[in-house]
Amino acid sequence: MLPKNNKEITNKWLNKNLPQVGELSKIDPWWGLVLIVLALIVLLLVSQPDPYQRILNFTEDGIWITLLVTLVSSVLTLVLGLFGGLGRISKNKVIYGIVSLYVEIVRGIPLLVQLLVWYFAFPAIIAQAGIKFNIPAFKNYLANPVMMAIIGISVCYAAYMSEIVRAGIESLPAGQMEAARSLGMTRLQAMQYVILPQAYRTIMPAIGNEFISILKDSSLVSVVAVSDLTRRGREFMSTTFLPIETWTMVALLYLLMTLISARIVNIVEKKTKMDK
Repeated sequence: MLPKNNKEITNKWLNKNLPQVGELSKIDPWWGLVLIVLALIVLLLVSQPDPYQRILNFTEDGIWITLLVTLVSSVLTLVLGLFGGLGRISKNKVIYGIVSLYVEIVRGIPLLVQLLVWYFAFPAIIAQAGIKFNIPAFKNYLANPVMMAIIGISVCYAAYMSEIVRAGIESLPAGQMEAARSLGMTRLQAMQYVILPQAYRTIMPAIGNEFISILKDSSLVSVVAVSDLTRRGREFMSTTFLPIETWTMVALLYLLMTLISARIVNIVEKKTKMDK
């Protein structure tokens, strides 16, 4: 038997280093689904390396393109959505009218059509402007597929994000702004230090859903010559004629990325959740 003082030291160490029941209950159980999907992918790679390992190797660069488009588009969406949301509550009728027109038009056009406009129509407009005004740099303008895809997704989702930001700001009591102004803050300072921090905590779940939607809808960029995961999967299938194996692996990879993103969003939501 251990001496009493050794027992106390051991118990203190165990209590400090081992997770307690309450802490274990806080672990998101949906991480289990992430592990199941990951285990299924590993099982396919190990049990049938041909063709699943070949599919993974072939689509690896497409995975990185998908993540790049998703992350950059999400950041731009947040920035544009912030300005759009502020424009939607602006007392300036011109700013309010322009932003409102942008939101209504963009929300009424499918994302796929917008991507096609940005990749095919926008460069044609630039080229025609170059010919008309004799600007050599514009005459032979060629669009970068990844850049056009990022712009298209960002512009589209910023319209939805603008409404989310507007709703978050308007959900706060009017007394918040009045209290900040009574402390000597300007309207801009009150919005920056009082209103927006509270609003973003309120709309964090909606922002997380938008991020996940961008990840899934990034598959649409494959139609505008972007070599993302979906396009690489289609290229592999067209050369090997293995539709079942190809799209099974592509679907699992998308599912894995989406589930991990959802868990990260859930962690951020809990960290930023306002105490009631």
